[in-house]
Amino acid sequence: MLKGLNHITLSVSDLSTSVAYYTELLGFSLRAKWNRGAYLALGDLWLCLSRDEHVREGPLPEYTHFALSVDPADFDAFSQRVERGAHPTWKENTSEGESIYLLDPDGHKVEVHAGSLESRLAALREQPYDGLVLYGEERNAHQ
Repeated sequence: MLKGLNHITLSVSDLSTSVAYYTELLGFSLRAKWNRGAYLALGDLWLCLSRDEHVREGPLPEYTHFALSVDPADFDAFSQRVERGAHPTWKENTSEGESIYLLDPDGHKVEVHAGSLESRLAALREQPYDGLVLYGEERNAHQ
């Protein structure tokens, strides 16, 4: 049976630039590196960067992204570091919890979020999305 996310692989145009971005700005640890790739780790997350001549040339117009967690007490310091480095962003936060939406050197969309699934669900209970159904909660048992 499946038990969780194993790893994420991102195609990158310049391995050194991407390794620096993910280690220096986002705090990943470099675990292995070879001519065409690298393995990095952040908590339980395993990230593979793979040099690819067919990598995107900028961000895609869709909302697809991945989000990394930051402790709410560390969010302001992280945001200031992003602003000082003039790292490009792709969206302003409009949802629960503080978030900053970054573009990596190849235009992959990354969110750094100070919240959790539980804090998001709590916010949805207060201000539900159109058509929202919450599963696994007693008050939905009779719907």
